[in-house]
Amino acid sequence: MAEPATLDPAIPDQTIDLAIAVLRAADRAGLSLVTAESCTGGLLASLLTDVEGLSHCFDRGFVSYSNESKCDLLGLEMALVEGEGAVSKPVAIAMAQGALRRSGADVAVAVTGFAGRGGKDDEPGLVHFGCAARDGRTCHDEQHFGDIGRGQVRLKALHRALELIHDSLESALAD
Repeated sequence: MAEPATLDPAIPDQTIDLAIAVLRAADRAGLSLVTAESCTGGLLASLLTDVEGLSHCFDRGFVSYSNESKCDLLGLEMALVEGEGAVSKPVAIAMAQGALRRSGADVAVAVTGFAGRGGKDDEPGLVHFGCAARDGRTCHDEQHFGDIGRGQVRLKALHRALELIHDSLESALAD
């Protein structure tokens, strides 16, 4: 099996290794993956399709950067996005659940956050993650990566999203 080459060398080796482990676990479990990405802008979907021989475990990815796209692509209610904020626990979970509903995948992960400076009240590096599975399991994670720059926040978010998917898949394999 070849190493992913498309994003190399921008993606750290440990993140690439984790992506391979995620795809191997999905393959062993016979499960497929879907992503719903905002601040990572499709990086996660790209990485999961870069691994030759395992990309069949990836169903699709949604890049829903704007509030409108979260509603159009993932079926979220604008009242939720505007009321809670696009970068929030309820929106991250709803994004993951929406990705499951709008795909044929078994496990979804969603990423929404502030990769850099946004509005005056936005915290650079705040990222919310949602993970949902067809069996009803859901989880949420909130990370405060800090004001470390857009690229570094996105890379850290990519790695954390992979950890959440991996944990979900390992739970499915243990059942």
